[in-house]
Amino acid sequence: MIDIVDQLRSSRMSNALPSLRQLHYLVVLAEHLNFRHAAEKLFVTQSTLSAGIKELENILGAQLLERDKRSVRVTPVGEQVIERARGLLAQAHDLVAIAKGAREPLCGLLRLGAIPTVAPFLLPAILPALRRQYPKLQLYLREDVTDRVLEQIDSGQLDFGLIALPYDTAELMTRELFRDEFWFVAREDDPYANDEAITVRQIDPDRVLLLEEGHCLRDHAIAACGSRLKNHEAGLEATSLYTLLQMVEGGMGVTLLPEMMLKAGALKGTQLIARPFSTRVPARTIALVARPSTPFLRDFDLLAELILEQNRSATRPRIASRRT
Repeated sequence: MIDIVDQLRSSRMSNALPSLRQLHYLVVLAEHLNFRHAAEKLFVTQSTLSAGIKELENILGAQLLERDKRSVRVTPVGEQVIERARGLLAQAHDLVAIAKGAREPLCGLLRLGAIPTVAPFLLPAILPALRRQYPKLQLYLREDVTDRVLEQIDSGQLDFGLIALPYDTAELMTRELFRDEFWFVAREDDPYANDEAITVRQIDPDRVLLLEEGHCLRDHAIAACGSRLKNHEAGLEATSLYTLLQMVEGGMGVTLLPEMMLKAGALKGTQLIARPFSTRVPARTIALVARPSTPFLRDFDLLAELILEQNRSATRPRIASRRT
């Protein structure tokens, strides 16, 4: 009799599907690798979380986590399940948003991610216009590096992202907004200070200061300048934009900055000048990204148009120093 009961239970399990709640438990636990922290994040007890994970493993017939009293580790099959779970949760989020039916454009909660070399320079220019035109919008902003912004969009934690290209956006929907041209930046007493414009060929690669490895602005500057900087060897490197400007102002070298930063006044209060490039102007491309399944497609288009409008109206930097 016991064998028959076990067989019936096993048969029901083999036909069962994991719930979204169980998948959510797994994803959050994988992020924290700690049952207590994950349970607090989920607002459930540790025993509820543990039971949910155990039932999920029984349904799938696979061990997803290795756990003991000291640590939690994700198994190889667990990694694969978590990756799929994030996608399913994101699609479920989109399904709920669609089911809410028609609504006003750009109203309610919208979660926008932006990279550090875009957020502080572009967002202050667009947020006032966004608030004026769409007062019912509740905008949640998160500044993070490109990899994490894209990962959070893919997993449904963010709706849209503002990033800079070139960058591999995989299967995400990507809309290129505008070119963000690089300018040459140096001290006022630099030999090129009297030139109205310079060429990439004039730059001595050994004098160019860049952000350290891991910053997309570094990669974009190198990619934009082609062969002149592609073999740039790590020497003096800055950990932040502020440090980079301090190093240039201290006479340690020159650098390249996107026009967006200059429009936002990055050189105000410094002894630095900015000069445009005359030919083969290096640039990065600012883009808005979202999941292909996003229920906010109309909002995506409206936000893109608003950013384009604000960028067109922004004043182009003048060929001058801090005194103008």
